[in-house]
Amino acid sequence: MASFCFSQNYTISGYIKDKSNGESAIGANVYVKEGMKGVSTNVYGFFSLTLPQGKYTFVCSYLGYISYTDTINLTQNISKTVSLEPESRNLNEVEVIAEKQDENIQNTQMGTIQMDINQIKKLPAFMGEVDILKSIQLIPGVKSAGDGNSGFYVRGGGPDQNLILLDEATVYNAAHLLGFFSIFNGDALNNVTLIKGGMPAQYGGRLSSVLDISMKEGNSQKLQVDGGIGIIASRLTIQGPIKKDKASFIISGRRTYIDLLAKPYFKYGNPKSDFAGTSYYFFDLNAKLNWQISEKDRLYLSGYFGRDVFSFKDTDAGFSAKVPWGNSTACLRWNHLFSSKLFSNASLVFTNYDFSFTAGQSDFELTLFSGIRDWNAKYDFVYIPNPRHNIKAGLNYIFHRFTPSNVSAKQGETNFDMGEIVRLYSHDAAAYISDDWEVTSWLKVNGGLRFSYFAQVGPFTRYVKNEFGKTTDTVNYNPGKKIVDYNGLEPRLSLRFGLSKSLSIKGSYTHNFQYIHLASISSVSLPTDVWMPCTELIKPQVGNQYALGIFKNFKQNMYESSIEVYYKTMENQIDYKEGAEPQDNVFDNPDNAFTFGTGTAYGAEFFFKKRTGKFTGWIGYTLSWTWRQFPKINYGQEYLAKYDRRHDASLVLTYDHNKKWNFGLVFVYGTGNRGTLQNALFAYEGDISFDYGLRNSYKFPDYHRLDLSTTFTPDREKKLQKKRQRLENRYERKGKDKSLIKVPKAWNKNYQGSWTLSVFNAYNRYNPYLIYYETSGDLMKGTFKVKGKQVTLFPILPTITWNFKF
Repeated sequence: MASFCFSQNYTISGYIKDKSNGESAIGANVYVKEGMKGVSTNVYGFFSLTLPQGKYTFVCSYLGYISYTDTINLTQNISKTVSLEPESRNLNEVEVIAEKQDENIQNTQMGTIQMDINQIKKLPAFMGEVDILKSIQLIPGVKSAGDGNSGFYVRGGGPDQNLILLDEATVYNAAHLLGFFSIFNGDALNNVTLIKGGMPAQYGGRLSSVLDISMKEGNSQKLQVDGGIGIIASRLTIQGPIKKDKASFIISGRRTYIDLLAKPYFKYGNPKSDFAGTSYYFFDLNAKLNWQISEKDRLYLSGYFGRDVFSFKDTDAGFSAKVPWGNSTACLRWNHLFSSKLFSNASLVFTNYDFSFTAGQSDFELTLFSGIRDWNAKYDFVYIPNPRHNIKAGLNYIFHRFTPSNVSAKQGETNFDMGEIVRLYSHDAAAYISDDWEVTSWLKVNGGLRFSYFAQVGPFTRYVKNEFGKTTDTVNYNPGKKIVDYNGLEPRLSLRFGLSKSLSIKGSYTHNFQYIHLASISSVSLPTDVWMPCTELIKPQVGNQYALGIFKNFKQNMYESSIEVYYKTMENQIDYKEGAEPQDNVFDNPDNAFTFGTGTAYGAEFFFKKRTGKFTGWIGYTLSWTWRQFPKINYGQEYLAKYDRRHDASLVLTYDHNKKWNFGLVFVYGTGNRGTLQNALFAYEGDISFDYGLRNSYKFPDYHRLDLSTTFTPDREKKLQKKRQRLENRYERKGKDKSLIKVPKAWNKNYQGSWTLSVFNAYNRYNPYLIYYETSGDLMKGTFKVKGKQVTLFPILPTITWNFKF
């Protein structure tokens, strides 16, 4: 029981870190047992807790770490940094279950999942490559685009409606190898948070979800090297202190070597192969520096650079092609503590995504290219006057430069006139304020308001079209001249009604504007997809989402469960007109190729998770409907979206048998995606043509797959003990003094190694990737046949990876 001398309040604030490496503990619980008043750390590990003067039992807890407990006499403001020690596998399970691990019950957030990187690494991985995007697709409400695709769809939204952030930098294309892998190297990541409902006011610019990813800061205690060698790629991470406890760095790289392995085969083994002359590889590079200037100031500099490079060369035909694409980001952040209650962060962010295709034959060369580049400045504040209020406010500004699909061509020294390079420029600004307010012990409210503003500016040339699509006039805008602007208020509201310590009901409403759009002619996310801003013709997407959920924990928060229902409306959705192509912008505006419509999505999500113990994992199930309606598509009739999937289920399990053996299992099931196929054939004077059904009227066969994995980690300590025992026995047999034993330096190195065997598609299910029709025979002779065929990408695929750390 706390003892109070005066009613005056004081604040204890500081940072929570991992004792082993100095990394920030994001989302750790900080509270006092007296009254169970507490807060959670932010993305920088900062906390602030204001209480009346008195003595308290101060507790810091974080899943997977030993809880920290201290008695404090709060008679003045206290600044405190707590280093939590990772749990040992030998500890009793009860010792590491935190008393206040019920944030899913107590907070106002809905549809929010914080993914544990260490747990993700225990799951079966496609081709041995740990993939963050494929892991979040196992969460209810998040749907995969299918095999060979890292794109994802959240609660009926499109892939462009997901805001993906890497250390606050927007990532516009998160896929390698046309979607087979994501760009995120798990060895470089510290935290992954997915928000699919009840989006807080500090996030904006997208309708469906936020995937907020934080990179590691680098080990501030000692030099550390991690890596892995797999079948198609290898990775290496180096991190360590620049100045212990003050400054650190991390550099992490990954590269595939398909091209290096294939070249000798095509050169010496099979030079006549259709794939001879083909080369492909991708690479990633993550880097970060952080510096604690003082107790109140910290600097972070982080960056990412990644590329996919595909090339083909046929020397005999004189033909060559090269297709590079990729992302680059950079972010400089400054944390400052104005006081124990007021935290701020200022950021300067650069983001670039570009794609190009260059093909040449003899002296002719054709190039297609597109991209988007952002310069971003933002300033965020967090004010925590007391445990009942957590006030956030901030400003954000982005200058966009869009390069939609452009074409250039030349032959020898002659350049063909393909029109000017089309670039679109825009200003994107926002201001927000929100408060997470505990009104009573049973009612908590998170209310926020965001104001957003968007303007397209020159230089720009508008091609004015008549009703027949012919250009009748042009209008030129000078640099910086405003062409069109949009703005609006975006209210956000979440409520939590606590029915008991382990049961609560939550509701949320979000209203969002989205000013940039992704136009795609494919059913999967490809690097050729084009990003476009709002223009005179393209209006902002507008989203309204309503959600209601019930949350229940069991057995001292060991088990979590939830049921959430949602209803979402989307206006000004974008798609290509029938017959339009991205490269049609020669002497034209890209937005003339689009048509616009509306969308509706609704469904229910069921989630049950075991958080602690040797067995951990979850079961998820989603029942949903996703509709689209465009006046100029499907005769204006409403149709199911291509990623509508009525039933979607996942089972995820990991089992830590002992220090040596770990096992993982993933099972997924989903009703088939939608598509448009031929439903009739016509023959006229020997020519054959197909008639297609209504938009997305065909449902593909159901998808299901089982993945398995096991990781073997040799007990190095036990092995070294045996070696030392054999050495002692040898000295004893020879009558030598055991104290003279010299242990090799290599024995003292903190080396850890493990082997991971993954089996993708364990029962060899032939899941559909593509269905097409093949014709054979002669129509006039009566032997003509049409046969449907299914393309499957992956049979059973076993892979093995060696991971190391020292």
